[in-house]
Amino acid sequence: MHPDDVHAALMTRDPAAKCAAARALHAADSAPLAAAGGTPVDVPVPGRPERPALVHPAKLSKRGLGSPEGRAALIHAIAHIEFNAINLGLDAAYRFRGMPEDFYADWLRVAADEARHFELLHARLADHGFAYGDFDAHNGLWEMAVKTAHDVMIRMALVPRVLEARGLDVTPGMIEKLRQAGDDETVAIFEIILEEEVPHVEIGTRWFRHCAEPRGLGPDTTFTRLLDEYMNGGPPGPYNFPARREARFSEPELDWLAERERR
Repeated sequence: MHPDDVHAALMTRDPAAKCAAARALHAADSAPLAAAGGTPVDVPVPGRPERPALVHPAKLSKRGLGSPEGRAALIHAIAHIEFNAINLGLDAAYRFRGMPEDFYADWLRVAADEARHFELLHARLADHGFAYGDFDAHNGLWEMAVKTAHDVMIRMALVPRVLEARGLDVTPGMIEKLRQAGDDETVAIFEIILEEEVPHVEIGTRWFRHCAEPRGLGPDTTFTRLLDEYMNGGPPGPYNFPARREARFSEPELDWLAERERR
């Protein structure tokens, strides 16, 4: 495998083809990526279909979960996150050179997992009579990928441990609302995603610390500093403390989040 193979998957626009490419890369030997040199190219826009239209988050319409269309809109929003997460996993494996082999194996596994999540959600969308692209979406995940493309430590801190970890916080509430609406099929998919996102966030934790400590940086204080510097302190609570603890957030980090939640 060569970084160009990962870049080709990253730039693939068709969702089905991207999912297949992510699986194939995960099944391949990632060792050559650890030995690869060269300079990655910038990816201001990854491969994605023409739709959905990307709009400011404030312009996304709000729909209740009491109607099939409202539930489809929620499924679409999560499918969009999972599609972006495929690209984020691929970009991590492509962009950051000179990391240990396990780094590349981890992020290609994440990309393959996210591809499976996307396919589950896309099939569920079809059950409601919709497809990916039928609702507007936002580009926040990839915008943060661009902002952190210059430093693997910052990427590991802010994408998996903040933006993807947000799913650990909000998914339980979505599951409960879907259960109340009687949508057990979607509940089952969301439960799979929630369970599998915990190790994805843990991968971010592990590699963030791997990068911070050789620089003489304390991971706990560095994490909160980066939150302030890049994200105005990060998303507000409530936080899923048991899931974040399982994803190896440290007790000082959890104490900091608990204090932030109380403000």
